[in-house]
Amino acid sequence: MAKRDLYEVLGLQKGADEKQIKSAFRKLAIKYHPDKNPGDKEAEEKFKEINEAYQVLSDPQKKAQYDQFGTTDFNAGGAGAGYSAQDFGDFGDIFESFFGGGFGGGGSRRRTGPRRGADIEYRLDLTFEEAVFGADKDISVTRTEDCDVCHGTGAKTESRPETCKTCHGSGTVRVQRQTLFGNMVQEAVCHTCGGSGEIITDPCDSCKGKGQVRQRRKISVKVPAGVDTGNVMPLRGQGDKGAKGGPHGDLHVVLNVKPHKFFIRKGDDIYVDTHINIAEAALGKEVKVPTIDGDVSYDIPAGTQSGTLFRLRGKGVTMVNSRSGSRGDQYVNVIVDVPKKLNDAQKEALYQFMEASGQIVSREGTEERKDKKDKKKFNIFK
Repeated sequence: MAKRDLYEVLGLQKGADEKQIKSAFRKLAIKYHPDKNPGDKEAEEKFKEINEAYQVLSDPQKKAQYDQFGTTDFNAGGAGAGYSAQDFGDFGDIFESFFGGGFGGGGSRRRTGPRRGADIEYRLDLTFEEAVFGADKDISVTRTEDCDVCHGTGAKTESRPETCKTCHGSGTVRVQRQTLFGNMVQEAVCHTCGGSGEIITDPCDSCKGKGQVRQRRKISVKVPAGVDTGNVMPLRGQGDKGAKGGPHGDLHVVLNVKPHKFFIRKGDDIYVDTHINIAEAALGKEVKVPTIDGDVSYDIPAGTQSGTLFRLRGKGVTMVNSRSGSRGDQYVNVIVDVPKKLNDAQKEALYQFMEASGQIVSREGTEERKDKKDKKKFNIFK
């Protein structure tokens, strides 16, 4: 069953701005938070749904991709597909960013348990042809991974982390705070262990006790045909490694397509100029027109005016993720070149054309004007 539109989930119109999205989420988060609705499975699912919507619409890149494709996953089957609460972590994360702490005991479970790694971004430049036809690319990214020496513990192999005596391993301490609902006892990050619940007395020499290091990795990227500048390809599980054995985040590949020397792309359509002279425009001409598939012949009819557009159906760009392989069109813009200089034979031919068209032509007048111009140029030395 397809998920609801993310804007609809937050009660918004498509294209809502950041302020509207944040305000709508805040109201719904207060209303449906599980700690305000204990035991209410429907409220819990509703809260999970609005959190998923906010995670996408509050991120400028994800929001832009969702607005364009109805998903942030090229492999998704439809609008909103591919999202789950697990993809975005515990739904207490985002609520805490608004109100300064979790409700009930959810905070300690999140801090001491596995946490999903951060997403990272990579800008990938493509040639015009690579974007049009698709390409296999290898990229190198620097990401966080578990230390190979201590295997993510942060301690030397012969030692083990100790349980924090301040929070007793929970990673949080209970404090009383003034909230929208009055005075409430909430959980805050333990200042002694930083929320890990453990103290490392003998840190690993390789990672200095962090348990993770930065590594450069080569990743293969399969770019689908038809992508364009601004498209974002999310590669699941290729981001930073999570803490406490948590999963990797995602890698967002932001595409940038270099311009072509004569093809101009507008959406899935391609535009190209072709030049003909005035005689070819008047009499008609068979010309060779370049396309992304190679040159094709096209008969330009007699009497074609400069600026006329001719359409070549199906000669444009493949529509990205189109199952049928549908393509846009190519438009040929005809430019009639008017010569700036003519030899005597060309002039005579044009005089005859004008006379044949019923126009009165004075060759003598033309020569007379030319003589006066030459004399004027000569007389400047006097």
